[in-house]
Amino acid sequence: MVTSITSFGRSGLYDWMIQRVTAVVLALYTIFMIGYLAFGAELTYEMWSELFQCTAMRIFTLLALLSFAAHVWIGLWSVSTDYIKPTGFRFVFQSVCGLVTFIYVVWGIQILWGI
Repeated sequence: MVTSITSFGRSGLYDWMIQRVTAVVLALYTIFMIGYLAFGAELTYEMWSELFQCTAMRIFTLLALLSFAAHVWIGLWSVSTDYIKPTGFRFVFQSVCGLVTFIYVVWGIQILWGI
């Protein structure tokens, strides 16, 4: 049996499940944000700041950020393993994608929680 060390889950089924769960989280977050922006009063800095001072919103945003990272990693890993055949180039591509995803997550946490 071949074991994949770069896949996010333990198998294709787990990756598929993670993709679906993260897609639902991202869809819910997008719907909430569109609703907040479309049906709320005229958006000001104070309103936006107040929204993100709420712990529940910070947790929801963090969940969306982590879901985005997992969703992106699984998608790019799948595409790269299917279409990039030279092992060295695929390794570099996956490494850069992983590094950029990690940077975005750390940066997002820093912005969100003010660390």
